Amino acid sequence: MLKDKIKAAFDEPACATNRAKAAAARAKGCSKPLTPGAAAGGCAFDGAKISLQPITDAAHIVHGPLACEGNSWDNRGSGSSGSDLWRRSFTTDLTELDIVTGNGEKKLYKAIREISTRFKPAAVFVYSTCVTALIGDDIDAVCKHASIKYGLPVIPVHSPGFAGSKNLGNKLAGNALLDHVIGTHQPDDVGPTDVVILGEFNLAGEFWLVKPLLDQLGIRVRTCVPGDARYLDVAAAHTANVTMVVCSTALIGLARRMEERWGIPYFEGSFYGITDTSESLRRLARMLVERGAPADLTVRTEALIAAEEARAWARLETYRARLAGKRVLLNTGGVKSWSIVAALMELGMEIVGTSVKKSTVEDKMRVQILMREEAHAFEGMAPRDLYAQLKGGGADIMLSGGRTQFIALKARMPWLDINQERIHPYAGYDGTIELVRQIDISINNPVWDEVRTPAPWDNDGRLTDQHLRQVAPADDDADATDPTFTARHRKKFANSRVDNTDSDYLAHHRKKFAGRDADDIGDD
Repeated sequence: MLKDKIKAAFDEPACATNRAKAAAARAKGCSKPLTPGAAAGGCAFDGAKISLQPITDAAHIVHGPLACEGNSWDNRGSGSSGSDLWRRSFTTDLTELDIVTGNGEKKLYKAIREISTRFKPAAVFVYSTCVTALIGDDIDAVCKHASIKYGLPVIPVHSPGFAGSKNLGNKLAGNALLDHVIGTHQPDDVGPTDVVILGEFNLAGEFWLVKPLLDQLGIRVRTCVPGDARYLDVAAAHTANVTMVVCSTALIGLARRMEERWGIPYFEGSFYGITDTSESLRRLARMLVERGAPADLTVRTEALIAAEEARAWARLETYRARLAGKRVLLNTGGVKSWSIVAALMELGMEIVGTSVKKSTVEDKMRVQILMREEAHAFEGMAPRDLYAQLKGGGADIMLSGGRTQFIALKARMPWLDINQERIHPYAGYDGTIELVRQIDISINNPVWDEVRTPAPWDNDGRLTDQHLRQVAPADDDADATDPTFTARHRKKFANSRVDNTDSDYLAHHRKKFAGRDADDIGDD
């Protein structure tokens, strides 16, 4: 069953790569096996949990050893305006004894019972892991029985880490929503301007900068999956009229299957950058009007765009002179590989390179159109290559995730977090202004002049002649430019009990520096 789910996830008709393949090649799928022990990029379990955990009023149980739950708290900086239940760590904490004695399913059932009675969640998501998938625990049966017993949805998520990469886990999470959640609740307030946003994680609360724009237009976000979502809103996503996919590599399959099942059209867009934000608002309005929304929606959208763009450009004008021509190295992926490029190029900044490792074919085409040089797009760059480009002056700042920040810091170059760990929102018009402001703060921080100043000593730990000329005391007894022991150390011992005007000054300290070169103990 799991094998069939994985195969179906990689045979995605909405993916241009799959559409271009022959039937035999498409049957092989696209999964690349993970290198054992190399989980820095995340496994399928990690990807599934990331895609579902921000559903705020649900409990999320990891069925496996304690280590799999590891860093769930604050795993991502997704903002929540509701319950913080999703931030709690729940795990069955399987031990070797549980595995040998076959106690896993019992522990899972007891965990669901305790959580449902103690925390009263809207739903419970249960994640399989490598261990429980290998020993064959039937989490579907346990979830079904617990759901009937305790009267709440209990959703199995089949995403063991060994199945593949984080991106595969995103797809498997979307399948779980479609199979068990979406379409299970029928709201009584369905409207002609309801939309669904997929792949928006509300990092640092950035979607809250976009939602007020939609509210002004009368566009209601039925649900944003997964950022700041509520379970019943996700269950009612099938009543929307348009779906916007923000991170195409994650949930485009879910959008495509929603279109097949409920006839909801979708498009891929971005809320990063002024131009892309405006274009996404236009497409939402145009598609809603085609689906029966008031005809004046497009007119009101254009008026809002004109006002917001004028306000944003006026605020960005102060940064243009300081940042125009600055070179940026972008080491990220997905939608940010082209949308952030477009946002920065609008200000006259130069993009010297952008990673497209986690980007779709469409994303890569957008990068090529924007940058006009394919050499600027790279699938992956080794840390030493990133360091060489920064150290060699190829870029003025690097925008990346937290794992590569130390490369920039080692090269004594500015760095700005652009991935999920960031604390500043960068979406929408105000988010673009904040992004530019943070880049300006980072590039023009005076600390870089300090750390790039050469050290005042050589490789052997001796003060350089240039530094001596700056700090050596100029008095009657020593030449300020004389690099001998007396001149260099007269100031150091000025307040000591040794009289530095004594003719035997060197003799007092010759023993201390007996093992040094002649220059360090004076002239004979």
